[in-house]
Amino acid sequence: MSAPTPRVVLITGAGSGIGAALARRLAAPDTALMLHARGADEDSRERLARVADACAQRGAAHCATVYADLAEPDAAARIVEATLALFGTLDQLVANAGHAQRQTLSSLDPAMLVGAFASMPASFAALVRRAAEPLRRSTRGRIVALSSFVAHRYRADAPFAATAAAKAALESLAKTAAAEFAPHGITVNCVAPGYTRKERGPSADNAPAWARAADATPLGRVAEPDDIAELIAFLLSDAARHITGQVIHVDGGLTLG
Repeated sequence: MSAPTPRVVLITGAGSGIGAALARRLAAPDTALMLHARGADEDSRERLARVADACAQRGAAHCATVYADLAEPDAAARIVEATLALFGTLDQLVANAGHAQRQTLSSLDPAMLVGAFASMPASFAALVRRAAEPLRRSTRGRIVALSSFVAHRYRADAPFAATAAAKAALESLAKTAAAEFAPHGITVNCVAPGYTRKERGPSADNAPAWARAADATPLGRVAEPDDIAELIAFLLSDAARHITGQVIHVDGGLTLG
């Protein structure tokens, strides 16, 4: 009897944080991974290469990388096409790439709003549109999109005008996709993390900011990327086959009130 065909999973934003943690968690002989990063500079490319190497060492059936700026109109389609060209199929899609920027509505730069929508809900729609056919052919079709607590928690002292609007739109598109793909057995869900520790960026080493984030979280700590990756991995599994159209918060109670 021949061995089962590995499932093929595409993860965007896999160079660090939640995406990297998920890639490492999924790496196994029954899973082939296509890992995406923007790749804007050599450091970004090296980070993704290190994640791919870690996945290979953990026994992933195959691990490949692709670089693209998802804010560009044709980038999402190119990522899916690269996956199909290499693996011949696509079973699961995790739209993890994104960013959060603090900005009030009154000072919102219109270009920032356009950029947030281009890189998050618009790219998600483009990924799903191009991936729809192979996902329908799969017997383990799954889509997970990464939202954020900022689409559910609004405070004057922590404004995320553009990001919150983009993530709310992303959740709406995911629910539309869940209804559309349900007859094909494909589940579509969103995961909305709370404050989650970062490996890089301006806030990564800002201890006072992380202390404030922990104080704002009822459980008294910020999430680690693995906390979020564990739920995503579950949603991709057979055990989650009857969960679809949901926005699931992993935020330590941050959005309770």
